[in-house]
Amino acid sequence: MSATNNFVFQVIKIVAWVIFVGLCVEAGGLIVNFIFSLYKPEFVQNLYQKLDLSEMYKRSKWAYFSMYSFILIISILKAVLFYAVIRLVSQVDLTKPFNSFVSRQISQISYYTFSIGLLGYLARQTAKNLEHRRYVTDTLNQFWADSEAFILMAAVIYVIATIFSKGVEIQNENDLTV
Repeated sequence: MSATNNFVFQVIKIVAWVIFVGLCVEAGGLIVNFIFSLYKPEFVQNLYQKLDLSEMYKRSKWAYFSMYSFILIISILKAVLFYAVIRLVSQVDLTKPFNSFVSRQISQISYYTFSIGLLGYLARQTAKNLEHRRYVTDTLNQFWADSEAFILMAAVIYVIATIFSKGVEIQNENDLTV
């Protein structure tokens, strides 16, 4: 592997770690917000992203818990997605990349990405439904604004995973015939 490719791969590892840490902080902050909103709602305006859904909680606990569930699950899935990316870039052997671990990891990344996109789409539709019932959901759109991008990205990653899977099959057949 050339020095340039090695350098780029190391930069990708560092960027993946930075994004993972940021997503973990975001998920942790949202979990703390959720807990504080249940026990000490007066502190919510001082916490992470000032996500105050107290009016929604007063009107409907179902709406509150469904929206917060979407927010928490999506943020946790994003952190898990980047953990899978970190595992991939940390354990891939670039001299022989077509192996079952890489194929499984890329497939897993596509499933996580699709799940994030699908849940984001469902959350956005639920928020629109709540808006028709005069709930204020404007502050929540930031958590699922990119759901279509995740679905499209999942399709592209799935195609790459399928190519890698076929590459593993071909490589295993070649190893057996040699």
